[in-house]
Amino acid sequence: MIKKQDLIYGIRVVVEALKSGQHLERIFIQKNLKGELIKELMYEIHQSRTPLSKVPAERINKFTKKNHQGVVALISPIQYSNLEHLVPEIYERGEIPLFLLLDEITDVRNFGAIARTAECMGVQGLVIPIRGGAQVNEDAIKTSAGALNYLPVCREKNLVEAVEFLKESGINIISCTEKSEGTITDAEFKSPSAIIMGSEEKGISDELLSLSDQKCKIHMTGKIESLNVSVAAGMILYEANRQRT
Repeated sequence: MIKKQDLIYGIRVVVEALKSGQHLERIFIQKNLKGELIKELMYEIHQSRTPLSKVPAERINKFTKKNHQGVVALISPIQYSNLEHLVPEIYERGEIPLFLLLDEITDVRNFGAIARTAECMGVQGLVIPIRGGAQVNEDAIKTSAGALNYLPVCREKNLVEAVEFLKESGINIISCTEKSEGTITDAEFKSPSAIIMGSEEKGISDELLSLSDQKCKIHMTGKIESLNVSVAAGMILYEANRQRT
């Protein structure tokens, strides 16, 4: 259930919100809208990297019956960080970077639980895709026990490009995947690291796996061969934290 205070609507209102730096979770635009203001809105959306959905008028009307002009936006409950700014900031503080990238993890509660563990285990940045990931909403904040208010979250248009940037910044890419012979205790986390976790259904994409410097899996001895992704994330982050401390 979306609360009224979580919504803004109207073309000019949304344009000005973006220009002012307001972080929006997603913008919904009625299909086939045209005009100079729409062009300006599309430019600001592109500049801010805000997720966009073009939907039928019926979908827009479900948000509000007021004069929305075909445009509605959901206000983000957090302020997103810029990955290209965050990495040098961590180095400048004299810290060893530890990032966590989530590849198509769509369940909000899993996402919130992962964020909670990440903040507790010393992760300095959570990287998520603009499309194909869980929405950062009230449920996510609640499940994270407020961790999302402290943990920097970077929303990236292209995770492959984000990983390439991290590699260029001297950060080792470690994928947690069943497609590995080594386990998480074999991986080396003391140097600058970014851990990639994939969805339970699809795992980590082949493109991201090909960019990995290390691959590791969680050794299991039971009959069930898979773990909930938030549990798996907790286990690999514990190992990273153990090595670092």
